[in-house]
Amino acid sequence: MSEQEQPQERIGVYVCHCGTNIAGTVDVADVAVWAGEELKDRGVVIARDYKFMCSSLGQELIEKDIKELGLTRVVVAACSPHLHEATFRTACKNAGLNPYLCELVSIREQVSWVHTDKVAATAKSKAVVSGGVERVIWHEPLEPLKVPIHPATLVLGGGIAGIQAALEIADGGFPVYLVEREPSIGGHMAQFDKTFPTLDCSACILTPRMVQAGTHPNITLLSYAEVVRVDGYIGNFTVMIKQKPRMVITDLCTGCGICQEKCPKKVIDDVYEAGLGYRKAVYTPFPQAVPKYPVIDVENCTYFQKGTCKACQKFCPTDAIDFTQKDEFITVEVGNIIMATGYDLFDARRIPQYGYGRLANVFTSLEFERLCNAAGPTNGRVVLRDGITV
Repeated sequence: MSEQEQPQERIGVYVCHCGTNIAGTVDVADVAVWAGEELKDRGVVIARDYKFMCSSLGQELIEKDIKELGLTRVVVAACSPHLHEATFRTACKNAGLNPYLCELVSIREQVSWVHTDKVAATAKSKAVVSGGVERVIWHEPLEPLKVPIHPATLVLGGGIAGIQAALEIADGGFPVYLVEREPSIGGHMAQFDKTFPTLDCSACILTPRMVQAGTHPNITLLSYAEVVRVDGYIGNFTVMIKQKPRMVITDLCTGCGICQEKCPKKVIDDVYEAGLGYRKAVYTPFPQAVPKYPVIDVENCTYFQKGTCKACQKFCPTDAIDFTQKDEFITVEVGNIIMATGYDLFDARRIPQYGYGRLANVFTSLEFERLCNAAGPTNGRVVLRDGITV
């Protein structure tokens, strides 16, 4: 970078001991002395270390230097910005400096807590501080902008986290769109028998919340649906949602279960029963499913494969089966989006030394949950794959 391109600033560097959290592994005083001497050509005019920089005395020290030394930028080497960035920005603001001209670098989480070699940790801290100084030079003063926020919220994921988030927002009087890709909300918690650490019944905790989410006047539940596009900006998003066809007219369906009873096709349930049980080609994932409406698995339905059967349609007392349904696309306006998409299970076959998929009676923890669950495929009896009941 040429002399003409290099901004001329007055920068203060402040290195925190954080008690022994940082000072126990990093020579904090040496880092401060080094910054004051070696980074002068980058605009550093003062470098200090202090035991607790986030304390009121530490903040006053920064504020005093800003006023008396005319600092135009501040770098604080301390803990994670997630913890105290707002603290030091406020100190800068109190001293008349734009708070966005403050840069916080982590030498606790990223240095002292992950190293044991004090020499290496001190050298790394110097590199981190140098990077912070280089970065802050290019900061520009910012002013907060107020923009209108659409009151609706999209919650993506209908597991226990998404359900709870949707309920709390809806109870606050705001509209919520709760989108779940499976036919029912509930997520993995619906598969569990007990919850840690109290060993309370999982369904006893989850089911009432599922019912509340399905009936709450401020919640629009879109199950068996996926978000395909998001446009807009903070506070104002336009979201396109694909509603997959259930092949069931929900306005007519009563959830009586006759279609499932009469369906002749059984397939392995790879989702809810973790591959240990069976379901019909037309199914609800589990008895407490919300919504209660079944869905036809077109990949396994005899009608969609061979053009025959239609047993579910023939026996449905309300004529709710509709094989002609197609994907529908719904567009909603929201101001906030909460990602509560949960997790996918690790493929235990990737660690073959444990024998999963090769040895009959090696199970994943989720499979074991289904075996222990009274509502599981073995009614709570731990039945091994070779037929032995434990």
